Amino acid sequence: MDRQIPNRTLFTGDNLPILRGINNASVDLIYLDPPFNSNKHYSAPVGSEAAGASFKDAWTLNDEDEAWHAALKSHHPKLYAVIHAAGTVGGKGDKSYLIYMAVRILEMRRALKPTGSLYLHCDPSMSHSLKLVLDAVFGRTNFHNEIVWHYYNKFGAGSRVFGRNYDQIFFYSKDHKQYRFNPLRELRDKPVKQLERENVDGVLKNKRGADGKVLYRIVDDKKVDAVWRIPCVQPASKHYTGYPTQKPLSLLKRIIEASSNEGDWVLDPFCGCATTCIAAEILHRHWIGIDISPKALELVKVRLDREVLGKGKVFEGKVISRTDIPHRTDIERITLSKSAMIKRLYGNQAGICNGCELHFPIQNFERDHIVPRAAGGADVLENFQLLCGSCNRIKGDRTMEYLKARLKERAE
Repeated sequence: MDRQIPNRTLFTGDNLPILRGINNASVDLIYLDPPFNSNKHYSAPVGSEAAGASFKDAWTLNDEDEAWHAALKSHHPKLYAVIHAAGTVGGKGDKSYLIYMAVRILEMRRALKPTGSLYLHCDPSMSHSLKLVLDAVFGRTNFHNEIVWHYYNKFGAGSRVFGRNYDQIFFYSKDHKQYRFNPLRELRDKPVKQLERENVDGVLKNKRGADGKVLYRIVDDKKVDAVWRIPCVQPASKHYTGYPTQKPLSLLKRIIEASSNEGDWVLDPFCGCATTCIAAEILHRHWIGIDISPKALELVKVRLDREVLGKGKVFEGKVISRTDIPHRTDIERITLSKSAMIKRLYGNQAGICNGCELHFPIQNFERDHIVPRAAGGADVLENFQLLCGSCNRIKGDRTMEYLKARLKERAE
C-alpha cells in the first residue's frame, strides 16, 4: 500500500463509505465474516471482555434498498439478476441483505491487488445466494474453494435434522492467473507409511535398499484440504473475549498464511473482536480493520497486549483509531472550472435532471457529488452530476438511493 492508510489502522463506522475511500488495487487479502441473515439478535455475555457488543442480524427491504438494486441494473446486470432471483425465492429480507452485501463486495474487489484474494465466511442461511453474488462480482473462473470449517466441539443437533457443526468459507481471487497461494501442510491424526520413490532414467520407480527390499518412510503430515477441523473458541481459552461470533485464531492464521506473505496488507471490513488483526500481527502482515462498533478498538488493544506479547506485557506498536472517511490518493483530481464542468455535465445529461428526470435550462441546475464526499465519494468528473435545485435540496449530502426513495414517496 502507498501509505494512504497506515498499518494497524482500525476504523469505526459503516464500512461502505470507508471501503469507497480505499485506493484501487492496494490490498493483498480480504477476510470478511459479515452478518449471516440469521434473523437473530447477538449480545456478548455480561462480564466478558466484549460485554456491550451486540448486533441484530435481521433485514427489512425499504425504498432505498430498491433504489440500490435498480442502480446495479445498468452497470452490473448479472448481479442485479442474481439479487432479483434470490429475492423472488427467499423474500424481501433476503433481497435487502444481498443488496447490502453486493455493494460492499464490489468495493472490496476494487481494492484488491491483481494478486489478491478474498475469503467470505458464511453459513447455510445465505451461503448459496452469496456464492452467486460472488460469482457475479468476481467471475466463476476466480472461484477456487468452498472451505468447510468443521467445529467439532460445538453441536447443533435437532430432533428432525442432522446436526450442523460447520460453516462455509468461499475463496476467490481477483485474477485466477496470478493470485498468491502458499500450499499448507498439517499433522495427520496418525502417521502413515508411504513408499519412497526415485527417478531412474526419467522413470519414477520404487526405491530399494541394499538388500533389494522396497523402502518406506513414515509421514506424519499432509497437504491441507478444503475441510478444516478447527475447534470453536471456548470460554476457558485465553483467546476468548465473549464476542458472540468470535472465530478461532488458528482459522485466521491459516487463511493469512495461505494467501499472503510477510509485509502484505490484510483487510477485515467486519472485524468484530479483531481476530484477523491479531493473526495478521502475529504473522508480520500489515492490517486494516473496520467495524461499526467502537468495541472492536478496545478489544484489539487488549488482545495485542495479551496474545501477541503475552500476559503482563504492553504492545508497543500504535493502533490508529479513525472515525473519518479516507480519501483516495490514486485518482487524478479534476482541473475543470466549476462553470466548465456544469456545461459539460449539462451536455452529457442532455439537460435532464438525474433526480426527477425533468428537463431544465442550465441556470436551474446545481452541481452535486453522486456519491457524497461524506460517504467516500471522490472529486473526479465521473462522480459529479447535475440536479435541479429541488432535488439537490432533498438529496443533501446523502446518496442517490436516498433521493430516489424520497422522490418515489412523493409520487405515491
